[in-house]
Amino acid sequence: MKVLVKDLIRVYRLGNVEVQALRGLNMDVKEGEMVSVIGPSGSGKTTLLNIVGGLDQATAGYVQVGDVTVTALQPSQLVDFRRKHVGHIFQTLNLIPTLTTAENVELPMIAMGASRRFRHERVKQLLEIVGLTERANHKPDEISGGEQQRVAMSAALANDAPVLLADEPTGELDTVNAKIVVDYLVKVNKELGKTIIMVTHDPNVARAADRILKIEDGLIKSALTPAQIVKEEAAVSYVDQLRARIVDIDAQLVKLDEAFKTGKINGDEYVERRQNLKQTRTSLDEELHRMGVVT
Repeated sequence: MKVLVKDLIRVYRLGNVEVQALRGLNMDVKEGEMVSVIGPSGSGKTTLLNIVGGLDQATAGYVQVGDVTVTALQPSQLVDFRRKHVGHIFQTLNLIPTLTTAENVELPMIAMGASRRFRHERVKQLLEIVGLTERANHKPDEISGGEQQRVAMSAALANDAPVLLADEPTGELDTVNAKIVVDYLVKVNKELGKTIIMVTHDPNVARAADRILKIEDGLIKSALTPAQIVKEEAAVSYVDQLRARIVDIDAQLVKLDEAFKTGKINGDEYVERRQNLKQTRTSLDEELHRMGVVT
């Protein structure tokens, strides 16, 4: 399914301060294409993904996913759009700890009213695709971080959405598990024909895509091939990447606070998401300290 973005603007108001996250951004992703979106923290990567996926609403501009004009949908219509048209994979996993792998994958299909027989067949198929058949009855804390991310990927595919949106899907994984997850994303793209838009800070992950779009100051500034990104990102050290991710998490925390204050999310969701972000930030701080870097 094709994704078309024209003149997209998103403005946030944080108290008396106005922050323009997107400044008239344009993007065209072909059906069945896998695209990476890279750029510095605060450049608008996650905001772009959230608007395309119906998790946030544009201030102005136009977004079309397939034959659906996302920017014309009312909040109540966005729920149905998210269920049918897009699958979301987040850096902070949304797995339910008390459910097994199979049950976590099955859950989105229950919300859609699919029959029990269909759900079980679909779960079996999806776990086979991501190599987790033998983990079907394990709960999240009984499997590795890489395996948990593959469960999340299967859940995002459960309702056979044609577009998959991945926001830092390897952000908390080591190099080995990151490569495994990316390889499965490529497999889903090639074998199932899903259109994939992936936000990442990691040039090794970005190179798995057909194209790499570089975003700066809320605009797509350039399109790179996988070979070109090697030179573009060569100077970015691991410490720089960790620092950039901390800045990005701090920005997400500010947006989350604002969303709660304005009633866009309820208290339970706010507490859960804030706790997950704070835990991730603590882990990044600890990693910098281990390297002898003062934050």
